Amino acid sequence: MRENADPREIARFAAQADSWWDPAGPFGALHAINDLRLSFIAGHGPLAGRAVLDVGCGGGILAEALARRGAAVTGIDASAEAIAAARRHAAAAGLAIDYRVATAEAFAAAAEARFDAVVCMELLEHVPQPAEVVRACGRLVRPGGDLFFATINRHPEAFFFAILGAEWLLGLVARGTHRYRRFVRPAELSAWCRRAGLVPGETRGLHYNPFSRRFRTGGHTRVNYMLHARRPAAEGGDLPARTGP
Repeated sequence: MRENADPREIARFAAQADSWWDPAGPFGALHAINDLRLSFIAGHGPLAGRAVLDVGCGGGILAEALARRGAAVTGIDASAEAIAAARRHAAAAGLAIDYRVATAEAFAAAAEARFDAVVCMELLEHVPQPAEVVRACGRLVRPGGDLFFATINRHPEAFFFAILGAEWLLGLVARGTHRYRRFVRPAELSAWCRRAGLVPGETRGLHYNPFSRRFRTGGHTRVNYMLHARRPAAEGGDLPARTGP
């Protein structure tokens, strides 16, 4: 199986592996939005006692937050250095998280339909074939389970705010982190979900206010956004809407 990973992306993140848990470092924006990501996930069902997979977990920022909510968390990433950093931090925090070096496609071959929920955040815009990641995530979740994606829209506003603004003007993320052509339109992500046999649901925008230096959710999806989808409980069937916890 040919790996759906960009060696340049892996090498860049590997070089920053010691900075994953520095809120003022290159991953500071992920720390700043982590509570918003967690709230979006938890808003679609309880986490305690559920088997949750974090695809593209990096150093474990979201994985640890999920574990603290009572989820049984597995985290996978193509970067061995990121996984090593995640393991060190989880051990120091006393959290039992199962971290593996793997891509979504490779892991799906061994862990099909094993998880109650799969989260894949800030990964799709970094891989050559994002639709294949979505398909693999669909295989990894159990029938009736939830999936959560977060990425950046291929829209002119996203080029201005996510690249010119966040990278070049504000320094929220390192320069060169994103490439505009790899951004994903919400309609594309929804179509990939449907082709993977999933039912796309809520899409929610994620926004940064440079004056207050705060993130918030809601409103338009022209820049950053999150999407919830669900694998039908029975093949060919849709799922009823689920209320929050």
